[in-house]
This record gives sequence, structure tokens and C-alpha cells, in this order.
Amino acid sequence: MRDADDTPAGTRPIQSITRAVAILEIIAREGGAASLKEIADRTGLGKTTAHNILRTLGELGYVRRRVGDTRYHLGGRILNLSRMAGDDSALRNRLRPALEAIAHKSGETVYLAVPSALRLVLAGLAVSLAALPFTASQLVPMLGNMFVCGIFAFATAPIVQAGVVAVAQAEAPDAVGTASGFNIAAFNLGIAAASFVGGRLVAGPGLLVTPWAALAAAIVAFGMAHAMGRASRPAASA
Repeated sequence: MRDADDTPAGTRPIQSITRAVAILEIIAREGGAASLKEIADRTGLGKTTAHNILRTLGELGYVRRRVGDTRYHLGGRILNLSRMAGDDSALRNRLRPALEAIAHKSGETVYLAVPSALRLVLAGLAVSLAALPFTASQLVPMLGNMFVCGIFAFATAPIVQAGVVAVAQAEAPDAVGTASGFNIAAFNLGIAAASFVGGRLVAGPGLLVTPWAALAAAIVAFGMAHAMGRASRPAASA
């Protein structure tokens, strides 16, 4: 039995793969969603054949259907592939001339990095928490700092929720609702646990200790987000 590498040039492509790719391209050209009839008409396939291919693509996470919508939509897995293959390269190519000019003028090594929204929010939260004890004696600065701290604190929820949903769409499209529900439950559990710990701190060491405890939690969360970001980063090609 010959390996795939021994296949002679000019061999016809595998029909099922060609059909699946054609279906994905049609959905993309239709703006990310297309009905079974549209797909069958444009590919020239029978509805049964097109439906079977779409069902397989759906099980793999490359297409999905939404509640109340009979059309097929591009799934989270193919969207993740497009982001990794296209967006990063386009960004690097677009900014390369500017980076090279900066490196030439400064004589320093220049790096391109895309900041994480979650890490930025956690960093802002940590800074505002660290400033709270120093602004506690002045009403206006304290209120302003608490306002900023609240913005950063509540900004974490939608960012984490969006990340959880994106991962669920890519890895388990049928469990998106379950993943979202678990994340919301975890958020509420965290609020309850933090309230309990905060109450114990106020009753014990005192009110001014609570920002330092929250700062420690923010630093731990930042470290976890940073570690997960590094773990999910695709390996650089040579």
C-alpha cells in the first residue's frame, strides 16, 4: 500500500473534500449564512448529499445552525482558523514597514504584540485597587478611583463570557448554551465568595485591608490570563 506522498501528480482531488470546501466557500460568499436550497443549487448537489456533508461539517464545528434560523452559518472552528491564518499575517505585513523604520532610527529591536483585552482590564483593575488606600482620605479622588475600579471590575465579565462562548463554538458547538450558563454561574459564585471574604476582612483587620486582598486576587488572575494566552498562542513558523 502506497503512502499519500507517493500519489502521482495530476491525480484527481478527493470528491467529498472538494464538495465540503465548495459548500464552505458558498456560505462565506453569502455573508456567512446560506440555506440548504441555496447551497444545493450553487453546488449542483442533491439536497440529500448537501445535507449529509453539512451535517458532518456541523459535527466537526465548521458550520452551525441557530435557533429559529434554517440557514447554515460558518462555525467557530473555521472562524478561528481564518483568524490564525489571515489576520495575524495581514497585521504583520501591514505594520512591517513602520516597525522597520522605527528599528532603523532607534537602533533597537522592535517587537509587534497584540494586547489581550482581559489582561489590560486586569492590569487597570490592579492599578486602581493599589491606589485606593492612598485616596481614601480624600473624598473626590476616592470616588473617582472607585468609579474607575468599578468599570474595570465589571468589564471582566463580558470579556470572559465572549472568550468562553468562542471556545465553545470552536470545540463543542452544541454546548455553547451550557458553557455560557456555567460561566455566568461561576461569576455569581465568585461575587458571593468575594463578598464573604470581604466581610471577614472588614470584621477583622479592617476596611483598608480589602483593597490589598482584591489586588492580590487581580494579580493572580492576571498571571492566569497571561499563562493561558501563552499556552494558546500558535507556534511561530521558522
